[in-house]
This record gives sequence, structure tokens and C-alpha cells, in this order.
Amino acid sequence: MHETSASKSLSAIALAVALVAGPGCGPSAIGTPPPPVANQQAVLGPGDAFDVRVYGEADLSTNYVVQPDGTIDFPYLGSVEVDGLSPTGAAQHLASRLREGGVLVAPHVSIVVTDYTSRVIAVTGAVRRPGNYPVTPGLTGLQAVGLAGGTNELANRNGAIVTRRVDGQMRRYAVPLDRIIVGDVDDVPVQAGDILYVPERIL
Repeated sequence: MHETSASKSLSAIALAVALVAGPGCGPSAIGTPPPPVANQQAVLGPGDAFDVRVYGEADLSTNYVVQPDGTIDFPYLGSVEVDGLSPTGAAQHLASRLREGGVLVAPHVSIVVTDYTSRVIAVTGAVRRPGNYPVTPGLTGLQAVGLAGGTNELANRNGAIVTRRVDGQMRRYAVPLDRIIVGDVDDVPVQAGDILYVPERIL
């Protein structure tokens, strides 16, 4: 079976995490609690897709994808920046632009996100479905592993780690899955951009 580009990317992530996890390699925070997660409000970012509905205006109601520069190309308005806005904030921004631009007198705009590509956590290593998974408010390390189908039979479950960029440095935090399940330690909140790596047991 040929290795897909996605699996190659995940293999590269696993290798990078394994190298960082090696003794003496890079900053480590294993054994210390992680800092509070960043603002978990769902905001739009490059790659995210959403449906715009403008009441009574079918030609303005369609699906948009945020471009790498954080904008969408909206009819009659051209480039509109939505990066960093919540869906509600983006809807209000579009309504304001439509009103101020003289396109509509009293626009009613709503947005429904269909794909949060920009807000994902990479779950890799000894899990059943390695991949990128959407980060929702309150998501934890244990739950993220569950999204990836749980661990496989080779997993060192108490050796799992989350790698996160903190103040410009990559930091690692322990996510001992079995200890979390029995209540020995608290679960670890995760955020967009984290890498959760479950190593294999040393046989």
C-alpha cells in the first residue's frame, strides 16, 4: 500500500515530536501543569469554510473559504478580512460593509461554519486514526485521543505528551491517559495548534 501525503505528514510530525521528546532535546515541561489554554472562542482563520446567508438576497448567499491572507472575496465588496473574527462578528462585519457601501439598506446576515480547518489538533503516534481533528471549546487530551479512535495495542498510554508553542518555544506536557481515567491526575486542556503524540511501548 502506498503511503499517502497525509500519512507522510503525520509521520513527519511523529518524528519531530519524538526528537523533541528525547532526553536533553529542547525545552521540556513534563511533570509541570500546562499553562491555561488560549482563548477557546471559535474564530475564523485561513482554510475555514462557512455558509453566508443574506436574508432575501440569494445571489449573496453561498459558501466561502477564508484565503491564506485571511480574506474572502465578497460580491459588491471585493476583499473582506474575516481572519480572527467569530462567526457572529464576521456576520456583523459583512452587514456593516454592505450597509456602508450602499449595497443594502438593512442587511440581515448570518454565518454557519462548515469546516474549521484552521482550528485543529494533530493526534499522532500509537492511535487508531492519526490525523488532524477540530478543536472545540473545552476539548481535552483524553477526548482528543478518543476522536482519533483511541490508542492501539502498542500504545504507551501513560507516556502521551502534548507539544505546544509557548512564548515562542515548543513545550511538552504529560498526558498520562490511564492515570487521567482513574482520577489520579487532571486531564489536560488542549488548544488549536497542539500536537498530541502517543508513543509505543518499549518491548
